[in-house]
Amino acid sequence: MKAFILAAGLGTRLKPITDSKPKALVEINGIPLIEHLIKKLISFGFSSIIINIHHFADQIVDFVKSKKSFGIDIQFSDERDLLLDTGGGLKKAQWFFDDIKPFLIHNVDALTNINLVEMYNYHLQKNSIATLAVQKRNSSRYFYFDELATLCGWINEKSKEEKIVRESVNELKKFAFSGIQFVNPSIFELMPRSDIFSLVDLYLSIASQHRITYFDHSNSLFIDLGKKENLTEAEKILSK
Repeated sequence: MKAFILAAGLGTRLKPITDSKPKALVEINGIPLIEHLIKKLISFGFSSIIINIHHFADQIVDFVKSKKSFGIDIQFSDERDLLLDTGGGLKKAQWFFDDIKPFLIHNVDALTNINLVEMYNYHLQKNSIATLAVQKRNSSRYFYFDELATLCGWINEKSKEEKIVRESVNELKKFAFSGIQFVNPSIFELMPRSDIFSLVDLYLSIASQHRITYFDHSNSLFIDLGKKENLTEAEKILSK
């Protein structure tokens, strides 16, 4: 299986740690986030990974090479000249996904214990173009889904911005996105001409015509490692 690790972000929420290193190399119990994630993906059978890089990109490349790419195929999508956001980053890495199989997209700062094989099989069963890992948890932004687990909209509760892209006769369910998703390669045919766009905006733009579903992992772990206050909690959990 193939995976795309989103690691190009500036890590502004982790300053001043990220003033001298990329978010991907922030350490939990002495091990960088990128190493924790790569080893997790390998344990679930992923053998081919591409990582997008921008902030302190050389440090990420040098680290992965120092680990001999963890014994698998690891490539890089270089965004040093221009940060492309999540959707634009995937678009640039399209060349890597040259088969017809669904692939994983995983934020480098998302710590979970999701069973990725279970999520992959769920994605196949749902026959959707994308399956998003979500939880019932407090957040400022949520996806809306209908009773068939189909994406219908999004809301930012701080700004009160709301987008409803598919009508439902029943009350919509509200879930927080965990930055993990399985996607079919056909997604590339639906991308905008722009080189810079987010995956969230892409999903909302195609959801009225293409089925996007959720995988509810509310009963499992999720920690946003992009927040400094969560690093200590993660250290306690991973040291058990």
